[in-house]
Amino acid sequence: MTGDALRDRVAVIGGGAKNLGGLVATTLAEEGARVVVHYHRDSTRPEAERTVDAVRRAGSRATSVQGDLTRVADVQRLFDTAVDNFGGVDVAVNTTGMVLRKPILETTEEDYDRMFAVNSKAAYFFIQEAGRRLNDGGRIISLGTSLLAAFTDGYSTYAGGKSPLEHFTRAAAKEFAHRQISVTTVAPGPMDTPFFYPEETPERVAFHRSQGMGNKLTRIEDIAPVIRFLATDGGWITGQTIFPNGGYTTR
Repeated sequence: MTGDALRDRVAVIGGGAKNLGGLVATTLAEEGARVVVHYHRDSTRPEAERTVDAVRRAGSRATSVQGDLTRVADVQRLFDTAVDNFGGVDVAVNTTGMVLRKPILETTEEDYDRMFAVNSKAAYFFIQEAGRRLNDGGRIISLGTSLLAAFTDGYSTYAGGKSPLEHFTRAAAKEFAHRQISVTTVAPGPMDTPFFYPEETPERVAFHRSQGMGNKLTRIEDIAPVIRFLATDGGWITGQTIFPNGGYTTR
């Protein structure tokens, strides 16, 4: 299904080269958005280029930007690119994150610092810069995790690093409300992506599947329509963390 709900609008996608971010980029392009695709590593450049091509095939315009979003200057440069190329920003979606499953007693200071840099610091300054740059009536959407609402072991620094997003979202929603900018967090269940499986044993993967509706993990195709809705018709939802997870948690 295609539409024009985002015709003449501009979307910045943090982590937009592949997996969920890539699908979000093409999904918003199908609604008419011009898209800025962010990617981090040199090795991801080919995937970013393929996503840019996919946006163009959808009939819209796109460009890519490499950067480390744990560096505030790179976050600013990402939004600079959107303004310089397309004249402004209307939708900002941050899908970036880093997963680590490790017992607390084995977690190093380096592990902790990296996980909180990627999952918390980068998310905070993405919201900050989006709040500075978005046109009135814009949408800011961050990617959280349903592990925020789960009673499980091993994910102290991953889920812990994502947990501040709930408060960042609430605070930003209040502070940006006078400009009618909605701010939300989407918190999927464990996702059927290449990032998930290296952290788990087959037995634990089976357990995570068993907690979801139909004995399934969350798929990126389950989440992209939620983000599409929030970026288009869902603007009255703000300050909320939404848990689309097939019943993995009920919060």
